Amino acid sequence: EPLELKETLRAMGMPLPFQADADFSGMSAPSDPDERLSIDEAYHMAFIEVTEAGTEAAAATAVVMGRGAGPAAAPPTRFTADHPFLFLIRDTQTGSILFMGRVNDPRP
Repeated sequence: EPLELKETLRAMGMPLPFQADADFSGMSAPSDPDERLSIDEAYHMAFIEVTEAGTEAAAATAVVMGRGAGPAAAPPTRFTADHPFLFLIRDTQTGSILFMGRVNDPRP
């Protein structure tokens, strides 16, 4: 089960990213100068499996960003995972693969 990080990070002295006046302009250039990004939610999940065959481990952190003012976002693209598939996350500038994985059973 994912660990919710928002309150933990705030308690550790990191409240600003979760406030409406957070400044993420170095990561995103909004079309409206009055529009601001802030972190709405943050989660972390880790997995480790140790068997006679070896050890497998993975970890992921997800951050959900929200916008202050400005135009409504475009509707999200719908993706239906109804069969096994491979996925990868790569750097858009270098093309380097950062993470690769597979989903064997996508059922909820």
